[in-house]
Amino acid sequence: MSSVLEWQDRFNIGVEVVDKAHKQLFATMNRLLGVSEHKVKSRWVCEEGIKYLRSHTMKHFAEEEEYMKSIGYSGYERHRRIHRTFRLTTLPALEKELEDTNYSVDAVRHFLGVCIGWMTGHTLTEDQAITGRIPSKWDELLPDENIAALEKTITRTMREMFMLDARVINENYRGEDFGKGIYYRMVSESPEGERRETIFILENELLTGTVGAMLGVSFDKVDDVVINATRYIARQFLKRVKSCFVSGAQQEIVEESLMTAEEFREVFEKINPECSILFGTETGYFVFCSFKASAEEAGTGRTINAKNAMDEIKKYLDTEVKKKIMVVDDSNAVRMGIKKLLDKDYKVTMMNSGPAAVKAVSVERPDLILLDLEMPDCDGIQTLKMLRTEGKMTDIPVIFLTGRVDQQSVEKIMSVKPAGYMLKTMRTVDIKKNIDSFFVGK
Repeated sequence: MSSVLEWQDRFNIGVEVVDKAHKQLFATMNRLLGVSEHKVKSRWVCEEGIKYLRSHTMKHFAEEEEYMKSIGYSGYERHRRIHRTFRLTTLPALEKELEDTNYSVDAVRHFLGVCIGWMTGHTLTEDQAITGRIPSKWDELLPDENIAALEKTITRTMREMFMLDARVINENYRGEDFGKGIYYRMVSESPEGERRETIFILENELLTGTVGAMLGVSFDKVDDVVINATRYIARQFLKRVKSCFVSGAQQEIVEESLMTAEEFREVFEKINPECSILFGTETGYFVFCSFKASAEEAGTGRTINAKNAMDEIKKYLDTEVKKKIMVVDDSNAVRMGIKKLLDKDYKVTMMNSGPAAVKAVSVERPDLILLDLEMPDCDGIQTLKMLRTEGKMTDIPVIFLTGRVDQQSVEKIMSVKPAGYMLKTMRTVDIKKNIDSFFVGK
């Protein structure tokens, strides 16, 4: 998780009192992000930071709501409800988890991931919608009574199936990081052809615990048995909650797939959900997200059916354990070429600039970074120096990609002591061979 939450101009909405408050909220989260792993200090800083966060959000929400009323903003009631849910539901639930676990590393990670994701997402969508620049993300939410019925059904189902007490953490979940998990997507269709997509996100710890209890077996990791049980669990949930949606009772499952976190976020950017709710239990988190589907908004992932289920699940699990390589280059052609070259054997992510890479590295830590030496604004040398100022990222190996082999360039590269460098003019087979060799024995 990043140690610096950078304020960007795109967060400004052009209203001084609102923008000033947002900057203060970012500063508060930065203070929490900078907490030492020393347990006593971590707890004290968290407690003080949360107190400030709670009081400041109350003041900020009141000021923002007053501004919305003054301009006659049509989405006032919906926006106000999102504020209220965060203040009265999300924050207290996260605080309780911190206290119950004595401020464990996982609980702090949950707290920071949800709060940062909520804050940045809300600032970039709902707060921007106040100015009319973009539409609200939550215009198609189910009526309050349907949401309440849905939450009640889900919490009752968790209790009946697993003897777990589920509590709502966030009624407006938009992809905030809360730990590694399985993303399972189902498409339902009514006799009239109306389609709906439902995506369950289940944290690994929750899955291994609940599936183990259900089968009387102890699992130390998510495997094919756990994923197949997840499919069963998700289908049972969907059967129980269909009545909360219009035409839901007549819909039958016609497609299913396993998604990555990135694929979920890509889909979420395109859709307005009817519900997207984050729940917490004593053993982990899970999300229920559902929306009316169209061809343009369709999710992706590894499609599963009766014939290919075992093979596709194995491939999905294999992807999770592949070495992760981040390619950083301002050329889209170079990025795509390397991704195509490595995608079969490695999990490849791509960044188009040094600053983007520094931010992304902290979210999903790669095993190797392939870094372009010459980029505009922030070159490879500067990017590597930025990475090395981040305490938990100093040991990530970096191999430079360069088109220059003159002595001055090589000396410049080696002066910052990277793991190595490769010429972009090398044959692709040699680039692949060098990377494979790098990981031998690691």
